[in-house]
Amino acid sequence: QDQLQESGGGSVQAGGSLRLSCAVSGFMFSTYCMAWFRQVPGKEREGIAAIDSAGRASYADDVKGRFTISRPNGPMSLSLQMNDLKVEDTATYYCAADEEGVYTSHCPYSGQFNAWGKGTQVTVSS
Repeated sequence: QDQLQESGGGSVQAGGSLRLSCAVSGFMFSTYCMAWFRQVPGKEREGIAAIDSAGRASYADDVKGRFTISRPNGPMSLSLQMNDLKVEDTATYYCAADEEGVYTSHCPYSGQFNAWGKGTQVTVSS
């Protein structure tokens, strides 16, 4: 049973924009800290953005200034606005949550999360 479901992936030209969404369903002990990760074949999954319940966000250097993480509909939602996309952004993007409430005072983009969606593919062409 998937508690997180990503959507909004697709194929875009470099320099374009895309908005990803993550729907949260069912019971989650904590939605304090949620994040977006991405992964390409043969590489480790990379945390790129995280946001806590107060709206405080953190970003990996590779996406800072181009991507914006938000919770547009409260704690049960998560979005990632991606602008000025680069070919290097091509990856499968995953929504993640600290369902068990490991984090209580900070929400790191590179943290260890315990709930995951199945991912949505983003492809950026030159």
